[in-house]
Amino acid sequence: MSTQQSVTPHLVVGVDVGGTFTDLFVLDERDGSARIVKVPSTRGEEARGFMNGVVRVSEGNAPTGSASGSAAGVASTLATIVHGTTVGTNALLERKVARTGIITTRGFRDVLEMRRRDRPQTWGLRGSFTPVVPRDLRLEVDERVLADGSLHTAVDLAQVRAQTQALLDAGCEAVCVFFINAYANPVNEQQAVAAVRAMWPNPYVTSASEVLPEIREFERCSTATLNAALQPVVGSYLAKLEDDLRTQGFSGELLIVQSNGGVMSRETACDVPVRTALSGPAAGVIACAAVARASGFPNVITGDMGGTSFDVSLVAEGEASLAAQTSIEFGLVVRSPMIQIETIGAGGGSIASVDASGMLQVGPESAGSIPGPVCYGRGNTRPTVTDANVVLGRIAADRPLGGGLLQELDAKAAELAIQTHVATPLGLDVLAAAEAMLTVANAKMAGAIRVVSIERGHDPRQFAYMPFGGGGALHVCAMMREVGVTTGIVPRYPGVTSALGCVMADMRHDAVQTLNKSLLDLDLAQLKSRLADLAQACQKRLDSAGVRFERVQEVVALDMLYMGQTHTLQVPLNADDISRESIQAAFEKAYAASFGRVLTGMAIRVMNLRYARIGVRPKFDLAVLAPKGAGSTASLGVQRVYHAGQWWDAQRYARLDLPVGAQVAGPAILEQADTTVWLEPGFSARVDTLGNLLVERNAA
Repeated sequence: MSTQQSVTPHLVVGVDVGGTFTDLFVLDERDGSARIVKVPSTRGEEARGFMNGVVRVSEGNAPTGSASGSAAGVASTLATIVHGTTVGTNALLERKVARTGIITTRGFRDVLEMRRRDRPQTWGLRGSFTPVVPRDLRLEVDERVLADGSLHTAVDLAQVRAQTQALLDAGCEAVCVFFINAYANPVNEQQAVAAVRAMWPNPYVTSASEVLPEIREFERCSTATLNAALQPVVGSYLAKLEDDLRTQGFSGELLIVQSNGGVMSRETACDVPVRTALSGPAAGVIACAAVARASGFPNVITGDMGGTSFDVSLVAEGEASLAAQTSIEFGLVVRSPMIQIETIGAGGGSIASVDASGMLQVGPESAGSIPGPVCYGRGNTRPTVTDANVVLGRIAADRPLGGGLLQELDAKAAELAIQTHVATPLGLDVLAAAEAMLTVANAKMAGAIRVVSIERGHDPRQFAYMPFGGGGALHVCAMMREVGVTTGIVPRYPGVTSALGCVMADMRHDAVQTLNKSLLDLDLAQLKSRLADLAQACQKRLDSAGVRFERVQEVVALDMLYMGQTHTLQVPLNADDISRESIQAAFEKAYAASFGRVLTGMAIRVMNLRYARIGVRPKFDLAVLAPKGAGSTASLGVQRVYHAGQWWDAQRYARLDLPVGAQVAGPAILEQADTTVWLEPGFSARVDTLGNLLVERNAA
């Protein structure tokens, strides 16, 4: 046996692929050490970007006898790669999905188009919506199951086969079988799916009742259809990625982050790619929740500021908030547990302009990473948020991102763009115009924070604010001022927080089954039987990943409401104590907590059974992120920064050199390879025991 073969895989790698950079967080399970790296993304060849990054952080770890630092040498040291991906999200937003057909119950081909009788704009006489599947590819067959689950009309399999052939002839690559009321009795849909799969030339056949066996026909149809449309896109991407990694010697497990903050196997992700819709942002929230808990802040609002968007989420009592469904954009509804994330177009690349009414607008249009902000010198001529930060001195043109990743920025070009497109139309000087751009962007971001906090019954003053992403730390003090948050937490490596979340996330699988019974009529034996079936199905998914868990947890809940109500309330249950009395008590407790009282004399209805099975993965001590040794608090010099209408002399510091307990007073610029922190006058910061920067406003 060669030396290389005898090496035990010991590296767990979290990978977040962005448009410009691929971020990696590498945990060495042998000694608990951790490293980070950012490398240029290799669009279309993501595996090469993965391995380029792993080679860089693993120099010196290559097995004896292998090519030092080579991909092949390092690959044998990898135990697990956990990938947060935006492939599915981007495919839906750009409508670059597979040509997909639908086979449905006669009379229901327009469910996808009718939606909930909503419209893109609430007001006005005009509006349009183009479904993912055009009407000529939504075909009908004779079959009917009633709402109580009784079989009214058996499915006509001859029609199913004929419609399948019609979709194949029309060039469809994927198909969704959606029968009305199949959640109550899937017999017709199961037979039809079997017939379709016998004819379909690839595995891209989705059964709506398999993806979402839940009442409400539009949500079930939309979720299943989007799943079908994504299967060829996400499936081929992940299959190619794994093949490329295997070719380079990787023999570990490839796991994918889900929108619910858990991870799943590559095979599961190919089966239900719709669950990756918010994969990337979810990983970042998971990391923030863990870091905040460890730092003594169980309540935190997270803000991920990238190049195009600002993603906000709320963590209460140490747990990220989950939503039952989300809309990727209007009409593209995914009903699957997802971390609640509010997204607005306010990133570093958001473009500023003055509209016809003379109002300054920032975003949602973005320069993205290509061509990027004007200061990048790649052809863009319209000013962005990043350009404003450069002109105001908050980003040093000669040291972008701590001097680690980009060439020197063109501050003169950024100034000219702001002068032309903002300052002159508004009658302002360039510095005032740049500040105005940031004021508008900050107001938009603060509005998103209020949406996830105040509008959902939370007082933001009781929460800490944790910015991450490449641009978040530049605006931490502004967000604290705007929203009234008293503490800001800048994590040790803001730019690679999502990659850190990939390593920290547990494996989680959610399942749902509609019951639609009054509490008095609920068959408890049947409920427990269905619960056991869901547990078995979810455990099978966990087992498919082939990874080690410290323990397995389960979460059981019922969607409940009073008879006559429309909206349900999710009620957590103790799986070991399921009785009519315990269910009613749990419902009344949850109802009183949400609405302040219970309703007496009203019948209670149980709509859905929800189940989650969580494989808890081994955790590492976050103290490994903390600075080691005496470090240095020496200033690197003075940087001139324009703020609140005047120039300030801001002290510059190497953020990662600051030791635990170090304190810095604003105005100050703290630089590191993946971000820049702007500490405004009137604010101060200290380094905690985990290496986080705790920002506070000075007492008046």
